[in-house]
Amino acid sequence: MSSDKNSDISQRDQQVRRRKIFYLPGYDPFHPRRYRELYRKESALQAAICGYDISLKAAQGKGPYGWHVDAMIDGVEVEAEFEVLVWSDIVKDTMTQNIPRTYLMLARTAWTYIGSGAFWSLLKTRKGPIIAALYPIFMLTLQLLVALFCGTGIFVLITALVDLLLQDVLILSNWHFVKIAIVFAVAVLSVRLILRWFRKIDKKLFAYYLMHDYSWSARHHGASPPELEAKVAEFQSRIRAALNEGYDEVLVIGHSSGAHIGVSVLADLLHAEAVPDGNPTLSFLTLGQVVPMVSFLKNATRLRADLAFMSAQKLVPWVDVSAPGDGCAFALCDPVCVTGVAPKDKHWPLVFSAAFTQSLSPARWKELRWRFFRLHFQYLCAFDAPKDYDYFQITAGPVTLWDRYRGRPASKSRLETPLSRYRSMK
Repeated sequence: MSSDKNSDISQRDQQVRRRKIFYLPGYDPFHPRRYRELYRKESALQAAICGYDISLKAAQGKGPYGWHVDAMIDGVEVEAEFEVLVWSDIVKDTMTQNIPRTYLMLARTAWTYIGSGAFWSLLKTRKGPIIAALYPIFMLTLQLLVALFCGTGIFVLITALVDLLLQDVLILSNWHFVKIAIVFAVAVLSVRLILRWFRKIDKKLFAYYLMHDYSWSARHHGASPPELEAKVAEFQSRIRAALNEGYDEVLVIGHSSGAHIGVSVLADLLHAEAVPDGNPTLSFLTLGQVVPMVSFLKNATRLRADLAFMSAQKLVPWVDVSAPGDGCAFALCDPVCVTGVAPKDKHWPLVFSAAFTQSLSPARWKELRWRFFRLHFQYLCAFDAPKDYDYFQITAGPVTLWDRYRGRPASKSRLETPLSRYRSMK
């Protein structure tokens, strides 16, 4: 990182009394109240561990979904207004309940990544997210094989039973072809019922969920679809309005797939020259990002350009937090560098680890270690012994994001090698 990174933000040092947080979730079809309840539960746990006070109440007035936070941290009273930037309507529209369509999506998505060569580039990043990407392909294929195996077994069994019980009728009549048709229909129905049962328990398996997630990213080979561009414009206008509402800090948080959406939102905001060079501070925090899953695709020219632009600008500090323990994220991968679009005057992001294995107690880590999807949300949760990453101090404490991490070095184990074969920008 460049040593002059602080040049445009060094004059903003101030104590935060009022903060606006825009939270951009990942690929999630659920109502945003789940994030409010998660914050309520986990903030109480973290406050008890760290010795500060924090409480939630409903947001005032009508408008987008959010909540209000009152906190007393380090002897300072802080108010924070949370707003969830909802795009779950897009997610719901892409999550088909049709089983044959899901298998068609599987084939199309696999071909998009493998045929374009993006998959082989992604293999050089981190093992965790690649295993997560292969998981739905493996699981859905396994489900299909189990259903076909059971259907074949049912076909053979019923055929044998019919031959045994009705052999005289079958010999004296023309029922042979009718028998085959009926038994085949029963076998096909059995396959369908088994696949529907697997679909019903996907809340435990996550195979369909992940397949829809990757398919959505690959649908346009990384290009931003029109419905998402409409959301980006909407989110930009809401952040722009908040910059004029008297807050000390406006903090944008992008989690998982929300990280690369946040990159484009803020890039557009800066291109529009809507960010003040002074108060309030506009900050950007990305958590558990999966940027390479999109930026490595051929048509992701818009995202690559936004990554390059956001890495060189000096108005918005960008901090990227991940953890090797999170198998669903590209942990400690600098999203700009690995995409191969880092300019010579790159300043951002500051990449470091939330250090799950050090910040969680041995018992807690043992409990969560194999719960991969739960760990992907650990950034939003309490830690038993937090080091320098505390989600609730970041969102409800009296210090801006960059003041908190100004002297924090990037993790030495971060990956900065350019790996994507596609680097064109638009």
